[in-house]
Amino acid sequence: MQDGQVTLEVAEGVAVLTLDRPAKHNAITNAMAAQLADHAHAINADDSVRAVLLRGAGAKAFCAGMDLRAIEAFRTAWDFRHRPDYPGAVRAIRKPVVAAIKGWALGGGFELALAADIRIAAASSRIGFPEVTRGWVGGGGASQMLPRVAGFGQAMRLLLTGEQIEAEEALRLRLVEQLVPDEALEETARAMCARLAALSPVAVQAVKAAVRQSLEAPLTAGLAYENEMNVLCLAALRERDRA
Repeated sequence: MQDGQVTLEVAEGVAVLTLDRPAKHNAITNAMAAQLADHAHAINADDSVRAVLLRGAGAKAFCAGMDLRAIEAFRTAWDFRHRPDYPGAVRAIRKPVVAAIKGWALGGGFELALAADIRIAAASSRIGFPEVTRGWVGGGGASQMLPRVAGFGQAMRLLLTGEQIEAEEALRLRLVEQLVPDEALEETARAMCARLAALSPVAVQAVKAAVRQSLEAPLTAGLAYENEMNVLCLAALRERDRA
């Protein structure tokens, strides 16, 4: 299980995370999951990074989820419980994350995309959650994030049947924010990252934090949190003006 890697490149304020195992549709090994967690930590610690692009190598897939052989490497269910949480690593990134999706995005692969903030899909994309057909439930956030994104009924349909859908339906269900031709995916996603990187990092991260808070907090607590983020941005602006 030593094949495959997750690479990190930083240029002009944008960190590019590439799932690099195209021969296996970028299926995640345990080593790749650990690398992704390390890169996420590095991105948070690097003030030069203002936006993140998450992509898959090759032309056929964004990510086909966790490699099934990686699961077999855990001796016990308890060991598996403490596996590296690769969608959680992406959710923990404070900077905005743009997922560029093409080809297969299945199971944990689309859970990675759900952990991002903006999803741009190529016309070739096929999305699904096949875990139920194999006798288990996904462990990377689909059962929690899908109802919030697509609604209860559509989440149940996708998760209970394991049905795969094409990019146009994914757009209709709000699973992706933008649909582009395959040949325009990379340019479109990089342009979005460049646009985000040009904005105030304090404001962008505050917006992300406030919106993420809305997924968890009651309205009153969420409104209070939003106000705190507003005050933080104002303080940052005044500090910049004094410099």
